[in-house]
Amino acid sequence: VRWMMYWIVFALFMVTETFTDLLISWFPFYYEIKMAFVIWLLSPYTRGASLLYRKFVHPTLSRKEKEIDTYIIQAKDRSYETMVRFGKRGLNMAATAAVQAAAKSQGVLAGRLRSFSMQDLRSIPDET
Repeated sequence: VRWMMYWIVFALFMVTETFTDLLISWFPFYYEIKMAFVIWLLSPYTRGASLLYRKFVHPTLSRKEKEIDTYIIQAKDRSYETMVRFGKRGLNMAATAAVQAAAKSQGVLAGRLRSFSMQDLRSIPDET
């Protein structure tokens, strides 16, 4: 549980840091403060990640639990519909390609089948 809290808080930190890094990286000792913050999050003595998770992240997730569940269900339904649609489109493309390949190779196929006609077999001399 401790590592789960750390990774969730660290992921949120990385997301916010991506945007704020552009704005405040000029601040003196910015990188040193950032490194000290990550060590504070990770340290088993300070338990910074647990503190932040219990104080901010967990209450927010608890308040928005129903909305999150609704979004997950919607995403699952949309992903299923999307996969069905792409599957149908892929099968249609494969069928079209097979029909086109058969139409293009019809002349070659007819030539090969013609070589096995009875007339060709009669032209082979009997060995008896």
